Amino acid sequence: MKRLSEPIHLNKCYIGRERSMKELSVILIALGVIVLCNLVLWLCILPKLVDKKIARFQNDLVNRHYDEVETMYRKMRGWRHDYHNHIQVLKVHMGMGQYHEATEYLEHLEKDLTTVDTVIKTGNVMVDAILNSKLAMMKERNIRVDVTAIVPQSISISGIDLSVLIGNLLDNAMEACMQLKEEERFLRIYMDILKKQLYISVTNSMDGTAKKKGNLFLTNKDGEHGFGLLRIDSIVAKYHGYINRQTESGVFATEVMLPLTGIS
Repeated sequence: MKRLSEPIHLNKCYIGRERSMKELSVILIALGVIVLCNLVLWLCILPKLVDKKIARFQNDLVNRHYDEVETMYRKMRGWRHDYHNHIQVLKVHMGMGQYHEATEYLEHLEKDLTTVDTVIKTGNVMVDAILNSKLAMMKERNIRVDVTAIVPQSISISGIDLSVLIGNLLDNAMEACMQLKEEERFLRIYMDILKKQLYISVTNSMDGTAKKKGNLFLTNKDGEHGFGLLRIDSIVAKYHGYINRQTESGVFATEVMLPLTGIS
């Protein structure tokens, strides 16, 4: 009886092993399908979603820049509209010998005018618009600014790309400055044409040093490489340019160089 039971026992073991192998094969195939689906999602679908999100971010940014510039010029038009009224008021004060009142009125006008004055004229209308709107915001936020900017009117970089690039650079710089006390806030901006390239340098104060994840700098409180930096990088890559970011205690600096065509 024992001899007859051994083949039956061996047969059951063989069937059990075969069933386990089939189950293992099914599991491996299922894992392979999951990995393949994730790979397709990563290579095909995810980049499109990121591109759409970046495009939406750029559109929102351009609209915000447009609103900022429109607000600034609306204030300018309003001040110019009231110019004759201001002159009449001053004439009345002077005619009545009210020199103290006239002086106070002029001081009030000076403060009001600083909110609409176009501080910088670079030579490029688009750069003037975005730069002056950001400078007005910096003044409101009590950020000390040093600016030197020369940009030709006709350059081989689209106005939209230039606006997004400069706007993002300055938005990031202001965001870092606002983490500090008023007396510690400063921002330096330099733009010029160097060796047939548009050179842009933005240096700002910050709290400590910027954090990095691999080769990427982290910009927001969640420690993410924000869409602003991604947009800057993509524009620089689009024009086959160069970007360099440096940080040390209390300071962050960004340099951008974009090759230009048609510049002698």
